[in-house]
Amino acid sequence: MMKKTSSFLLCVLFGIYVLLAGCGNQETGHTERESNKEENSAVKMSVNVNGQDFTATLEQNSAADALVQMIESGPVTLQLTDYAGFEKVGPLGRSLPASNSQTTTHAGDIVLYQGNQIVMFYGSNSWSYTRLGCIDDLTGWEEALGSGDVTVTLSMEETE
Repeated sequence: MMKKTSSFLLCVLFGIYVLLAGCGNQETGHTERESNKEENSAVKMSVNVNGQDFTATLEQNSAADALVQMIESGPVTLQLTDYAGFEKVGPLGRSLPASNSQTTTHAGDIVLYQGNQIVMFYGSNSWSYTRLGCIDDLTGWEEALGSGDVTVTLSMEETE
């Protein structure tokens, strides 16, 4: 009797293992498909800092959409000043729809502050912002932003 119970229990456990393993593979595939879909639909923006070019991937939110609409009319040039040794900040010239949330930023993050100011980070900070995008490759980013004021031009990434 004990042998039958042990065999039955072993079969049940093996069956549960197989079912769970199958679910895990489906979940991974689903996540990979979502990730690939997001990568394929990512909107890119060119960011020129004092003559050095960078590319940023924009967030999928109403503030980023409004920024794209603004840039599609022509490149947007901003004067950004250094603040606290970790960010550059400057007026956008108009308000964008804000959906602020407490967040920790990192080098390369581009955010909206108070609905009408662009902030570009070369360090880290925690505050309430609306995320706009992030620089794709940080090579030379901190050096480009430098220690003083910078001129930044935002334009839409050319598609081939």
